[in-house]
Amino acid sequence: MDVASSSLALHNSRQFYERAQHTIPGGVNSPARAFDSVGGTPLFIEGGEGAFLHDTDGNEYLDYVGSWGPMIFGHAHPEVVTAVQDQAEKSTSFGAPTEIEIEVAELVCDLVPSIEKVRMVNSGTEATMSAARLARGYTGRDKIIKFEGNYHGHGDFFLIAAGSGAMTLGEPDSPGVTKGNAKDTLLARYNDLDHVRHLVEANEGEVACIIVEPVAGNMGCIPPQPGFLEGLRELCDAHDIVLIFDEVMTGFRVAPGGVQERIGVTPDLTCLGKIIGGGLPVGAYGGRQDIMDYVSPTGPVYQAGTLSGNPLAMRAGHAILSKIAAEKDRIYDELEAYAEALERGTRDNLEALNLDYTTHQVGAMGSLFFTDEDVVDQTTAQTSDTDRYAAYFHAMLEEGIYLPPSQFEAMFFGTCHGEEHLDTTLAAQRRALRQVHA
Repeated sequence: MDVASSSLALHNSRQFYERAQHTIPGGVNSPARAFDSVGGTPLFIEGGEGAFLHDTDGNEYLDYVGSWGPMIFGHAHPEVVTAVQDQAEKSTSFGAPTEIEIEVAELVCDLVPSIEKVRMVNSGTEATMSAARLARGYTGRDKIIKFEGNYHGHGDFFLIAAGSGAMTLGEPDSPGVTKGNAKDTLLARYNDLDHVRHLVEANEGEVACIIVEPVAGNMGCIPPQPGFLEGLRELCDAHDIVLIFDEVMTGFRVAPGGVQERIGVTPDLTCLGKIIGGGLPVGAYGGRQDIMDYVSPTGPVYQAGTLSGNPLAMRAGHAILSKIAAEKDRIYDELEAYAEALERGTRDNLEALNLDYTTHQVGAMGSLFFTDEDVVDQTTAQTSDTDRYAAYFHAMLEEGIYLPPSQFEAMFFGTCHGEEHLDTTLAAQRRALRQVHA
């Protein structure tokens, strides 16, 4: 599809985008918001309610991005709105402890199997950076293992590209990241346990932690192969390595306690974000008490933040987590049923046109890859036809369906999506796919 020929009215979005580029790098405050992967003008959003977004040109979209994950109950949920309004009247921040921080921490500890103590921060990046530093401080080791295609925020030691061979150290993947930062990061292939084992053995006694998205969400939604996470757990136990699950995306989304509850593998530390803030900036890291007690002021590993656990975010998070805790027996069955019906209908639509594809769905997130490869890691994900995805994205946008503006981002939905939305989505998809296929 020729993006330039799109009939979608985006006059205001185009004006705002042009204006933004004078004062904001690239016109956006996060690269994920740009449409670089699909072309065209990013939507400038004016509001949202439930499963829908409204842009500044008055267009309405059925939303499958959900602010990249946190909107599990939809936009402007009344309980979240009330909680934020009530707190704002009392002030948005104190820089001092509040009772609501304790209540949110107790909910997190009750819901997430690995977490005995938790520290609140302001973003997923802060959570992962802090967890990795804590693992280094706890073990007295320097090296970390991360996986190609897993994104853990923009901390220096996470922005690492693969080296020239299986046993080489990583190389900086961004200007500004020094070779000194990169030298202690080892790159492993996702879903390749043997490769991880070789890295550990080649660096015996030097690896502080293995950090992994237990279900990948940043090269598209890619689930772990059977035995992969279990193997990581056994490997870490055998070599006294801290296992960190980055559940910023998957926490409270694929199950009340995240992937670790769903699969039954318990990490030593867990990183969280997204849903705990109810749409406000928030992150958290937590885990075993003996490790968490290494965090200042109890222990020697320093980490601080003026706005960490701020009452506005905590009130919003408390509203979300309380609802999850009270209704989890219903919520996740409904989300799973919607996900399965959406994936089944999508497969039917694609097969009717004889298109090459792979679909993945885990709980309330999923991806459609335009490839006939079995997508298990970054290499196989990159076999996808990104031009076809771009055409599909814009065809769906014309139909009023807002999908992730990249082949390699996961799709999210929530309890606000119901049978009527499912029928609308699949009918729109049939029309969009016919247009793309033509």
